[in-house]
Order: sequence, then structure tokens, then C-alpha cells
Amino acid sequence: MLAIAEMLERLAELHAQREALERENQSLIEEAVPPEVRSKLDEIEAEFRGRLEAAATRIEELEASIKSATLTHGESVRGRVFQAVWNKGRQTWDSKGLAAYAESHPDVLPYRKEGEPTVTVRRVGGKEAE
Repeated sequence: MLAIAEMLERLAELHAQREALERENQSLIEEAVPPEVRSKLDEIEAEFRGRLEAAATRIEELEASIKSATLTHGESVRGRVFQAVWNKGRQTWDSKGLAAYAESHPDVLPYRKEGEPTVTVRRVGGKEAE
């Protein structure tokens, strides 16, 4: 277990090094851009920000309409670039209830499947590592 903890600490160091490189890179780019060019870039970004937000809103609204219409249609629909994939609702079972039931009815146990364990590396605090 200690070796894993050491590897996690090394992973944290590598992430910190990458973030420091990204900050240094951005800082050097900002230093290389003359103030008048930076001002013009800020104007361009401000001009497009509202337009990009409006486009994102239109996309979100249309996607919601497509999802709703596809649910009503009941099957997938394919376009040239995008497709709306309809999926049957997932079937779930009460695992705790079935485990309790299996205690007195072991004949159901052969129908139980258990997958392989998996590992996800996450930042402490919940954010997954990139």
C-alpha cells in the first residue's frame, strides 16, 4: 500500500509540474504580446463572447428539442453529421432486497453476475485526474 501512496504523491508532483509549465507558457505569451495587440485581442474576445454564448444557447435548446422529439418517436434518427440515439430505459434491481431474498432462496444466486473491480484516480476533493 505504501508503494501506491508514493506513486500517488509522484502523480501529484507531475500534475503540479505540468500546471507550472502551463502558467509559465501563458506568462511568456502575454509578455510577448504588445499592449496595443493585447487591447485589440480583448476587443475581439469581447465581441465574440456574446455571439458564442448565444450560439451555445441555441445549440442547447435545439438539442433538448431533438431529445424530446426522439423520445416521442421511440427510435434513433440519423442525420448527416449527428444522430439522436434512442436507448431503452435501463432495468435495475434492488440489490439489497435481492441479497436478502437470496438468503432464503439460494436458487436465484446463479443468476447474479459480479463484474471485475475498477480503479479511478481522483483528486482529493472529488475532481477526477485528467
